[in-house]
Amino acid sequence: MKQEGEKVESKKDEYFQIEKPYTLSQAIVEADRCLLCYDPLCSQGCPAEVEPGRFIKKLRLRNLKGAFKVIKENNILGGICGLVCPVDKLCEEKCLASGIDRVINIGKLQRFLVEYGWDIGFNPINKEKDKNVDVAVIGSGPAGLTCAAELAKKGYNVTIFEKNEKLGGILRYGIPPFKLNDDFLDREIEDVLNLGVKVKTNYEFKDKGSIENLLKDSFKAIFVSAGLTNAYRLKIPGSDSKDVLTYQDFLWQINSDKVDEIANKIKNKNVAIIGGGSVAMDVATTCKLLNANNVYCISLESMEDLPADKADLHKAIDHYVIIKPQSQIKEITTKDGKVIGVKGNEVKLLKKGDFSPSNIKDIPNSEFSFNVDFVIFAIGSGVDPKIKELLPSVTFDDKGYIKVDKESLETSVKGIFAGGEIVSGPSLAVNAVRDGKRGAKSIINYLNK
Repeated sequence: MKQEGEKVESKKDEYFQIEKPYTLSQAIVEADRCLLCYDPLCSQGCPAEVEPGRFIKKLRLRNLKGAFKVIKENNILGGICGLVCPVDKLCEEKCLASGIDRVINIGKLQRFLVEYGWDIGFNPINKEKDKNVDVAVIGSGPAGLTCAAELAKKGYNVTIFEKNEKLGGILRYGIPPFKLNDDFLDREIEDVLNLGVKVKTNYEFKDKGSIENLLKDSFKAIFVSAGLTNAYRLKIPGSDSKDVLTYQDFLWQINSDKVDEIANKIKNKNVAIIGGGSVAMDVATTCKLLNANNVYCISLESMEDLPADKADLHKAIDHYVIIKPQSQIKEITTKDGKVIGVKGNEVKLLKKGDFSPSNIKDIPNSEFSFNVDFVIFAIGSGVDPKIKELLPSVTFDDKGYIKVDKESLETSVKGIFAGGEIVSGPSLAVNAVRDGKRGAKSIINYLNK
């Protein structure tokens, strides 16, 4: 029996482990390879302005506390970004060390420094005097958490409203545990809460205008970062069957301690993932880690045009996921209400990136079918249409995203700001962090006026 205060391991730990971090000696060896560029291009490649050129230089000079301070002052979620960011497309892509050797592993150094700071109990964040001004943040994904932290550091009273049981948004419910586990996420969120941020979880706005009405209460400004919660499905025969899920349904179950339940369902079974992006690859790898038999990723794009990050694609292939590119599913076959397979055609796109029906042409005599027990759609997501009822005075664009001023992120309603995927559409966590910082700065400017 577990004693009081003893850590209870999650059932997810039986299936998933995140990559091991650097040791101190490994981190120092890696930092010593840095060229110490006068104007480091890696820093220019970070949307959240974490300044890897600065923290790596401090690490190389053995100023580990100073390196940790650079990260956390610039990005309260710096550890998470070190784990989940596609650094090969951002900071590392610009690393000049590639000219003489491999690039510096910036993501792993960033993660190491954050965990080092936690281990020694060092808190570099200073909070200003309380201003006694209330600000509401809607949603606790990377944009909302960052905005809340930046405002709290400046002395504002911030309350996060989150509809789920736990904080984290897409970081908790949309990222597989082999990339980001609960322990790491909870520890980084603790850094936000330690700034005095208040939280209301299991809180769902239902009445028309109820988010806007916060301005009529004690709140002087609002930051909306509700994310994309409406996962897409193809409207094809069989798509409404019981064993057909969206990636959000699947990952939510995995991350809500229902992992045993879904693991028992797909163990030794065949799964078809519809999509070719990083999310599709994450879902496919997750299925293999849960001991699925054959896992297929079926995508309209060609192999060379798959939108998935290389690291995510290679991880899926390393786990023997079968990639079926340039293909379109036409039907999910069922028997007695259960999924038994998928049928489709190989296709060609007349114009790259255009997935409209008129641009997709079947290749003659290329029909195929797979025997599968489950189908998971990973073809993107959109804004929950209910958000418009909660923000009736706010202007939305024709895709359902909130329209904002590009610089200030202010909406059409004074005092209401928005950021993250509800504004930009599908994007990266680090871009949401950037929006959270920008939104907080604009809210402070607005309140000072």
